[in-house]
Amino acid sequence: MTDKVKKQPIREEDSVKSELVRRFKTNPGIFIGTVVILIIVIVAFVFVPAFGPGSGGLNADLTFGYYEKVPITYRPGNYFAQMHDYYTRQMQGSFSADDAFLVNYQIWQSSYQAAVVHTAVLQEMKKAGYEPPKDLVDREVALRYLTSYRRMNDAERMALWREVKESMAAEKYENDQYEILKPAGEDAFVTAMASPQRRFEGTAFNLKDYPEEEVTAFAIQNSALFLSIHFSQITITSGEREARQILATVRDGTSSFEDAARNQSQDTYADRGGDTGIQMAYELAATVREEADRNRILALRKGEVSDLINTGETWVFFRAEEDPIPVDTNDPSQVEKIRSYILLFERGRMDDYFIHKAEELRARAASEGFTAALEEAELEKFSFGPLAVNYGNQDFLPRLAVIEGFSQAALSNFAVNDSFWLTAFSTPLGQISEPLVLGDQVLLFLPLEETEIGEEDAENLKLSFQYALLNAAGNIQTFFTQSPKLKDQFWDTYRRYLMN
Repeated sequence: MTDKVKKQPIREEDSVKSELVRRFKTNPGIFIGTVVILIIVIVAFVFVPAFGPGSGGLNADLTFGYYEKVPITYRPGNYFAQMHDYYTRQMQGSFSADDAFLVNYQIWQSSYQAAVVHTAVLQEMKKAGYEPPKDLVDREVALRYLTSYRRMNDAERMALWREVKESMAAEKYENDQYEILKPAGEDAFVTAMASPQRRFEGTAFNLKDYPEEEVTAFAIQNSALFLSIHFSQITITSGEREARQILATVRDGTSSFEDAARNQSQDTYADRGGDTGIQMAYELAATVREEADRNRILALRKGEVSDLINTGETWVFFRAEEDPIPVDTNDPSQVEKIRSYILLFERGRMDDYFIHKAEELRARAASEGFTAALEEAELEKFSFGPLAVNYGNQDFLPRLAVIEGFSQAALSNFAVNDSFWLTAFSTPLGQISEPLVLGDQVLLFLPLEETEIGEEDAENLKLSFQYALLNAAGNIQTFFTQSPKLKDQFWDTYRRYLMN
C-alpha cells in the first residue's frame, strides 16, 4: 500500500458512459426520448400494434412455459404470434442460408421472451386491480379496426376486443414505469446525498499477521485440544441393537475391526477399514458431541476399543491406533492448524489483540502524527476519497471503488457495512477513528478534509441519476424472464417441435 491511490486506466465502458452523459447534457429531451424508444423496442412491452386475429403462424398450440401458472402459448394471431411475425420481418434479408437455423432460434427466443414480459405485465396489472374501462376499449377497437371489424364473426370480434383490452393494460403499465423519468423534485434530494464528501487516510491490521508467539501461547494453554490422535471408527445407522452386535464381534475376535468397517460401517472411512487418519483432538467434536464421551475416547491407548457412543442419529465406536501425542509447537504444520482453529473458534482473541495494537497506534499518533506513527509501527498507509456516504455503492454517486491493497470483494463488503460509513463520517476531521473490525482486518481512518459538491459535479450527478433510471427501466425484461414465477420450458418445446 502507498500514500496515494493509483490512477486507474479509463475503461471502454467509462468512455461510452461519458459519451452518453455528454449527449444527455447537450439535449436531454431528445436523448431520453431516443433511449425510451430503444428500450421499448428491445423489451417489447406493447411494442407493436396488434395485428388482429387471423395472422399467419403454426397451426399448433405450442406452450413454451408458464408465468404464475398462466401458459405462454403460441397460437396464430395471439401476442406471441404477433411478436414472431414482427421479429421475422425485422430479420428478413439480413442473413444467409447458413445462418437460418440460428436466426430461427433467435426469432423464437425473442418472441417468447416478449410474450413472457407481456404475460407478466398483465398479471401485475390484474393483481393491482386495474382494468381498462369498457368504453375506452370499445373506442380503441373502433379506431384501429373499424373496417375489418365488420367482416369478423362474433368469436373473432371477442378475441380482438380482449386483445385490445390487454394491450391497453400493458400500455398503462409501461406508461407508469416511465413516469419515474419525469422530474419530481428528486434532483435536489440526490444532490444532497452527494454532500459532504470526505477524503481519508488510513491503515489496516491484518488478522493473518497474528504473531506466532500468540498462537503458541494459546496452544500451550489449551494443550488438550491439540493432541495428535489417530483412530479408526465404525458407524452404524440402523440402530443400537445391530451396533452392539457388531461391537461384540470385534471384541471377541469373530470379526476384525477392519473387516467390520469395510462390510458394515456407514461412513466415509469404511473403504479404509475405518481409519480416520491423524487428527487433532478438537476435530473429534465433529463426530462426538458430548465432552464426556470425547474425554473417554481420548483416554484410549493403542489397540483399545471404545464403548458404543450415541451421536444423535448414529451409533459409533472407536479403536485407538496410537497413543495421543502432545502438541508440537515447533511443527509449522501444527502451528498453522492451531492458527486456523483460533480464527474459526476464537476469532475474538485475534480481534482484541489488534484492537489493542490500534489503540496504541492512536495514542502515539496523537503526539507524533499519523504518518510518523505508522512508520514506527512499520504499517502501510492507504488513501481514498473524496467520497460521500454511498451505502451499497450506487453508480450515480461517488463510489468506494479503489483503495490500493484492498480487493474489490473487500470494498464491496465495506460498502454495505453500516459501521464503516458511521465510523468514516462521524469521526471529527483531523482525528483518528476508533478501531473498526471489518472482515479479517482492524482499520483506522483519519478524515483529512470535507467538501461540498460543486455546481458542475452536481449537474453531472443529476445526469448520472437520470442515466441510472433509464438503465433500471430497461432491466424489466430481465426481471420477469429470470423471475422464480416463470416456469421456463422453451428449449424442450423448441427442440421437440421446431428444431427441424
